[in-house]
Amino acid sequence: MYTPCPSCNAGRVVTKNIGKQTGGLIGAVGGAVSGGAGILSGAQTGAAVGVIAGPVGSAIGSVVGAIIGSLFGGVAGGIAGATLGQHVDEKVLNNYQCLDCGYSFSINH
Repeated sequence: MYTPCPSCNAGRVVTKNIGKQTGGLIGAVGGAVSGGAGILSGAQTGAAVGVIAGPVGSAIGSVVGAIIGSLFGGVAGGIAGATLGQHVDEKVLNNYQCLDCGYSFSINH
């Protein structure tokens, strides 16, 4: 979509996406922490699956289960945070910036 600068009418305009980046980071950290709270459940599941391979398999299974729980939580939180941040960019922040004059603006849909 072509969006000229409303100040100088130049065509060199970029999106800053500050809300999307910040939301993604906060969501990923929050999701990883939340997934980390589920470490016990993931560790128990991994240990149960690892029992087939004996005590070493149980230990490895519990660690792998805990790591996978944190990773899935981080990914899910990051996606949710980035989506929310994208809406903030579009509705609240001046997400567009002209590279010629430096003017920041938003586009009302």
